[in-house]
Amino acid sequence: MQREVAPGGPVTDSDEALSMLESGAAQVLPEGGLAAKLATARREGRPLRVKLGIDPSGTQLTLGHAVVLRKLRQFQDLGHLAVLIVGDFTGQVGDPSGKTSTRAALSAEQTADNSAGYFAQLLRVLDPERVEVRRNSEWLSSMTMADVLRETRHLTVAQLLERDDFARRYSERLPISLTEFMYPLLQGYDSVAIRADIELGGTDQTYNNLVGRELQRAHGQDPQVVLTVPLLEGLDGVEKMGKSLGNWVGILEPPAEQYGKLMSIPDALVGRYARLCTALPPREVEDLERSAAGGGPPAGAAKHRLARAIVSLYHGEEAAERAAEAFAAIFRRRELPTDVPKHPLPASDPVHLPALLKQTGLATSTSEARRAIDEGAIRLDGVTLPKSTYDAARAAISGRVLQRGRRRAVRLGE
Repeated sequence: MQREVAPGGPVTDSDEALSMLESGAAQVLPEGGLAAKLATARREGRPLRVKLGIDPSGTQLTLGHAVVLRKLRQFQDLGHLAVLIVGDFTGQVGDPSGKTSTRAALSAEQTADNSAGYFAQLLRVLDPERVEVRRNSEWLSSMTMADVLRETRHLTVAQLLERDDFARRYSERLPISLTEFMYPLLQGYDSVAIRADIELGGTDQTYNNLVGRELQRAHGQDPQVVLTVPLLEGLDGVEKMGKSLGNWVGILEPPAEQYGKLMSIPDALVGRYARLCTALPPREVEDLERSAAGGGPPAGAAKHRLARAIVSLYHGEEAAERAAEAFAAIFRRRELPTDVPKHPLPASDPVHLPALLKQTGLATSTSEARRAIDEGAIRLDGVTLPKSTYDAARAAISGRVLQRGRRRAVRLGE
């Protein structure tokens, strides 16, 4: 169905827009709020300002990050404006969301360096014509102590301790710094500064986003609607996708590496990845999910379709075809060594790969193993391990072939 889009403004078919935007969302708060915002935009003839905070704690975006970016792109496609908030000030505080300990703060130089490479990656997903980029140092760095204390009146310690990660750490007598208590306040004030209509985030950001509603209400603004998306499990199928666990897929990783990693996900995740990481129609997603549930060759075929769809999104159809051929060359044509000995996996999780390489005899020391990884000399199922990949989730490498050179390899197992 063709969408009717007003010049520079939102679509006129609000029912279709609402259905698209709520599809795949974990939660929309308050109930009915998104429909009301769309009606306001239509009535006022303006695009909604849809806020997304960008955490500058790393340099690479993963498929996990892309889940919320793809939702933001839907808002753009419906005529609305994406307002990206680079947390160059809040990054120096450290977001405690979902953390079990105090997170190390970054310097101003680190936040600047990390965010510099984000935008080429972001624009693999977003429409550059409908993006406004702001840095929260624009308003936070000029606030006086009196300004900050005035904002703290709108939050109580009891409210902060309702947040799951703070409550857990408090009950376990783990330290919570006052700086971390300030983070939700600072993130919430971003919504006041840019007059956000909608704020997007993962489910781990729900509390912070709701603080934004409270502060906007205190400043006489119409409170933003909060739309959260599910957190994507990593390749191990257990933990949230993250580089520190080695269970991630980067959106700018080479096509063959993306493809190989995606072929390693548990069968049970095929439907979830197809739903959250691709543009496949719902009926095809359901078909892939059913195929994967039965295991065996149908599950393998479903993973191939999934991998091609994701690689195509970020690298194009031709690159996806080449990646599929490269994968086939390794596995169907048996180009891995045929006489691979088995080696048991350690009980630790995640597995420290330099130690494992030493245990298997593929390296003489852990320092040599790290150098080999950084030089691109170590492969997992034929896919070169990215530089600095020193840890991996146990489930993500079980049954796979760890290789150095053409003939030196072991199959990892129990």
